[in-house]
Amino acid sequence: MNNNAQDTAVLQHIEREVRMREGACKLLAACSQREQALEASKSLLTCNARILALLSQLQRMRKVQILQSVGCRPSDDLVPCTGKVALSDLRIPLMWKDSEYFKNKGELHRCAVFCLIQCGTEIHDTDLVMVDRTLTDICFEDTIIFNEVSAGFQLRVELYSSCVVDEFSPGAIGSWRVSRLGGSLGCSSGKKIRAAFESAAVCGSISSGGDVRSGSVPPALSPDLLTLGPKYNLLAHTTLRTEHVREGFKTHDLSLSATEDNPFWLPLYGSMCCCLVAQPLCMIQPVISGQIKIKLSSEEDCNYSETVYGVLKRQALLCYQSQDDLESEDNPLLEIPIRKDTVVYTVTVDRDPANCQNIYINTQCQGEDITYVLTTYTLEDTQRWREALCQHIYSMSHWKQCCDNLMKIQMPSSRKSVMTKQGSLYHEIATPSSPRKQTEVPDLSTDIRSLLSTYYKESY
Repeated sequence: MNNNAQDTAVLQHIEREVRMREGACKLLAACSQREQALEASKSLLTCNARILALLSQLQRMRKVQILQSVGCRPSDDLVPCTGKVALSDLRIPLMWKDSEYFKNKGELHRCAVFCLIQCGTEIHDTDLVMVDRTLTDICFEDTIIFNEVSAGFQLRVELYSSCVVDEFSPGAIGSWRVSRLGGSLGCSSGKKIRAAFESAAVCGSISSGGDVRSGSVPPALSPDLLTLGPKYNLLAHTTLRTEHVREGFKTHDLSLSATEDNPFWLPLYGSMCCCLVAQPLCMIQPVISGQIKIKLSSEEDCNYSETVYGVLKRQALLCYQSQDDLESEDNPLLEIPIRKDTVVYTVTVDRDPANCQNIYINTQCQGEDITYVLTTYTLEDTQRWREALCQHIYSMSHWKQCCDNLMKIQMPSSRKSVMTKQGSLYHEIATPSSPRKQTEVPDLSTDIRSLLSTYYKESY
């Protein structure tokens, strides 16, 4: 994908998020129930986070383009393959005081919480959960899958909380939102986009306790927007990486961002449990396949080699009698282990009229070092197989334990439009689902480009 196509794709994504953000603001202005206002405010925070992440991505892309324009080309070094990363069964234990949990004494403290989970520019939010002292754990049943993740990924989990008041007054939302949002389509598109960027930057700073996300510079924000509906605040966070990937249920430390005097505070134990699995691309699809010749370098008859159909997949080079045997799922004739410590090198055969190269694969099998010799029919095929083998070993060495076995990813269930039930606190909320007339939104691409152009000029 060229630079213009990449810019266009990101700009279109930003445009979608801006429109989603406008919709969340309108919904927040029209909310008549507490649960609806909490959901709308959650959507608003999520849109703000996505806009900031996409804006940071555009800034990084712009830097690369500037470097390329002055003659700095990207490195030709090997890059590990991408993969899928899935997080599921997220549990956050609570540590209530004995008087609160066992004796049920004291003021009932209730909060609405959810998690914002980010990997690169891809951001997901969990379902909203209502928490009070009758719960010992905050449970999120969501299965969240990130696609095209690099081997050096950083998956950030942020827990947000909002103190829930028993009395909810729709009038507290304010008449400003109804008048302002009702006439927003009559305003300049550029002003709307600029307001979205500015408020996203400031909301990101406020929600995270003053820690502005990378690449954003928070400008001044209208006081009216700061009072827009329920407020979510960052309660705790953690960052998971490749070394945290394991099959099964594991515990990870949380960094707490709030104290007991905050109204949105909850008595967190300081850890979270979840299932974090990964599927590198080299583990779920063949890397290369084709007709090759294979022999052991220790064989007495060095000129004899077996012609097979080879498939490089997962941790092995599978050798079949023919391609038909592969398609019929027969057992391979030979299985050559390909692991992170496997060594691949080439040797030119001078006596061969075509001056072809042999590929030597030094690997361990049952504790012994064994060297196989792989030969192809053309120099081009030899180059392809050598590059594929080196790339495969390089990818496995960076994905580490993720390539020891193929991990299973539980497919996410369909998202529900109501809050998840936990204990006796959750109630199904009847949300109006009557179809509404879709409001026509003007094309914002030109305005976005203009604003981003100004943004980049000010940044460099």
